[in-house]
Amino acid sequence: MVNGWTDAPNAIATCVSTRSMAPRTAILMAAVFNFLGVFCMTMLNATVAETIYRMVDFGGDTHAALIALCAALFAIVLWATVAWWFGIPTSESHALIAGISGAAIALQGGISGINGNEWIKVLYGLLLSTILGFGMGWGTVKIVELICKNLNRRRTTLFFQGAQIAGGAAMAFMHGAQDGQKFMGVFMLGVFLANGQGTVSNFRIPIWLMAFCSIVMALGTSIGGYRIIKAVGMDMVKLEKYQGFSADMTGAGCLLIASIFGTPVSTTHTKTTAIMGVGAAKRLSSVNWGVVKEMVFTWILTFPGCGLIGFLMANLFLHLFKI
Repeated sequence: MVNGWTDAPNAIATCVSTRSMAPRTAILMAAVFNFLGVFCMTMLNATVAETIYRMVDFGGDTHAALIALCAALFAIVLWATVAWWFGIPTSESHALIAGISGAAIALQGGISGINGNEWIKVLYGLLLSTILGFGMGWGTVKIVELICKNLNRRRTTLFFQGAQIAGGAAMAFMHGAQDGQKFMGVFMLGVFLANGQGTVSNFRIPIWLMAFCSIVMALGTSIGGYRIIKAVGMDMVKLEKYQGFSADMTGAGCLLIASIFGTPVSTTHTKTTAIMGVGAAKRLSSVNWGVVKEMVFTWILTFPGCGLIGFLMANLFLHLFKI
């Protein structure tokens, strides 16, 4: 729910900032397409959920593992809420990964609880969302400008107003496809631990869980997220409609590539770097690098910060609740 509340608004930030859609309408659209993204992509390809599920080892004492997992989720919600309060578009994906990793380290008493092979995919995803997002954003808007160079400006503006709504829907759909799977992976881990199963070689996500997670994420999105919309869509770069469309299609394309290959990436990173690339294609001064600096600092801080909170919360919860 917090992910839909604080992270999903990134998907429709450009639609709102270019006035292609009213904020309330855009948020409702994002809620619907988040739901569809979670449900449809998980039915077709659940590799992102499996990657998250196998990222850490909560094996051994399943009762203690369940306590540590609850502590990790508490840490993630705390981190996300604080970031939302300050209007900073942090990555719930990285907060999730950091939080469960910190809890696993606390539970196992060292880094033996971390699966390095799965963590590598996170680093690949970080590079993908940053480099590919910026590069594709720059290239996409240049191609759009070249195609529309000699066309009537008024007609193209009307076209891109509708196209950007479609782009925002695509971004919301892919946000659900990526982030919904991450939390379903953790949900499945909790289900197995609650049933006393420390290790499971393979799993199948039930349809009721897909529906449950997608509905809750959509509910979170419908609550709001105006602070995040303002930071991403208005404060960082002033976009025209064709630029917003370019950023949306770039972000959706990057997320689709990552989902197909089972690479967990940050929707926030992907969308914001795409916007940076689009703005930089016009001129570097078009980007408010002060806002970018603040975002990047938060991104860098997420792994150690949320990981530490997860570690401390796990130790506290284990002390309070372990029988």
